[in-house]
Amino acid sequence: MNRREFLKCHAKGALWIAAAGSGWLVPSTTPASGAPQVVMARGAPALATKAALAALGGMGRFVKRGARVVIKPNMSFPRPPDAGTNTHPEVVRELAIMCLEAGAAKVSILDHTLYEPEICLDRSGIREACTDLADVTVKAINEALHYTQVQIPEGRRLSDNLFSRDALEADVLIAVPVAKSHSSTTVSMSLKGMMGLVYHRRGMHLYGLETCLVDLCTVLRPHLVLIDATRVLSTNGPGGPGRVLKKDTILASTDMVAADACAVSVLEFYGRRHLPKEIGHISQAHERGLGKMDVGDLKVVEAGG
Repeated sequence: MNRREFLKCHAKGALWIAAAGSGWLVPSTTPASGAPQVVMARGAPALATKAALAALGGMGRFVKRGARVVIKPNMSFPRPPDAGTNTHPEVVRELAIMCLEAGAAKVSILDHTLYEPEICLDRSGIREACTDLADVTVKAINEALHYTQVQIPEGRRLSDNLFSRDALEADVLIAVPVAKSHSSTTVSMSLKGMMGLVYHRRGMHLYGLETCLVDLCTVLRPHLVLIDATRVLSTNGPGGPGRVLKKDTILASTDMVAADACAVSVLEFYGRRHLPKEIGHISQAHERGLGKMDVGDLKVVEAGG
């Protein structure tokens, strides 16, 4: 079963399964060969990204030769990297390079931007950072033609939505959000970031945003998560301007719930650190079996960039 066939089955309510030798990984909270469940790497953006992946087992653990990869950063705002609203371009570039070195045939860097697409791609610095990389495309997916209708069998508030076709058809999905505050959900990281891969979003605020986020994540579950905490927008997110904390940290995991939970435990938002259970979408995702939020039960290691 390949990823596209799997997602067709999942849209009909099938469980997460994979045939032996499929060539792609099912998202899992179980460490491979004793690998840590969460890595915290410190250093400059590209170096910390490399260190985090090395400690997690290397990009070859996720990307096989010929794979089509989708990288989902934050690039929704027309602001430069230092504003903390978008993923650092050096983090995105390093991930794309590692995917190519692991044998990826194609790497697509996608987001459904909140502002005019071309301005966001330019001012975020992500398009320029990747312009010299062959087989890598950076694009905004703001038009309906980029999406396909998918049912959400496990949805509690959402029964369906239009999901990014590229993300659904990819062999590997990598979430690389920036760590930032959010006026509606307290924080915005990997779980919240999946909103950038669906078309209809406004109604989610009316139906109960945090439950809707978890509904989306029953369909969109990245194989790999890297949270960019090199700069943390700790107030006035998601668009800023706000207080930006320079933390020079990357958190990496195969478990998006664990990654977000660790991030809120060690980073400051709105003047303090938070318990994962205080963040509605993290708590709900844990309760619905999408990952683990109990930081004390996770194998967390630190790595130097």
